[in-house]
Amino acid sequence: MDAVIRPADPGDVAAFQAIEVDAGERFRPLGFDAIADDDPPAASELLDHIATGRAWAATVDGQVVGYATASIVDGEGHLDQVSVAVGAAGHGIGRRLIDHVLAWSAQLGHHAVTLTTFRDVPFNGPYYARLGFVEIPDAALGPELAAIRAHERATIEVAPRIAMRRLSGGSGRFSAAEHGCHGI
Repeated sequence: MDAVIRPADPGDVAAFQAIEVDAGERFRPLGFDAIADDDPPAASELLDHIATGRAWAATVDGQVVGYATASIVDGEGHLDQVSVAVGAAGHGIGRRLIDHVLAWSAQLGHHAVTLTTFRDVPFNGPYYARLGFVEIPDAALGPELAAIRAHERATIEVAPRIAMRRLSGGSGRFSAAEHGCHGI
């Protein structure tokens, strides 16, 4: 399945919301019904990402099958969301979207991309670890990322969540010391 990654446009909003609902169903067999039942991102939120050049669509044969949104958090790129329709999962589309966000971050002069995710969900924490993301200890979080984690604890903490970081370019891997993981 050969996907094309392109900047998102306002006409993609409904597709992004439908993909989010579809992708959320992957959480139901894990017992995370609250996540599966969560509302998709608001159109206004998606339109803001699109208007500021921080949203990308993955298309196959012209059909939107995935998307990613990003922001700047603590002076680094931050992957706000990456979702792929269930029928298109397993073909490297998510990885290509993440690579696009890493390149966007590097192009802006940021040295890393952060994200937050479920630590133990196979298509979350372990997946990002395979892509070179490393867990950031809570004590090493910047103030904005710490605020995101505090909000998550209050709203979606149905299973352990973590923050992770990866270099935007180069090898893609940080050492433990670069993550504030001294002595770990």
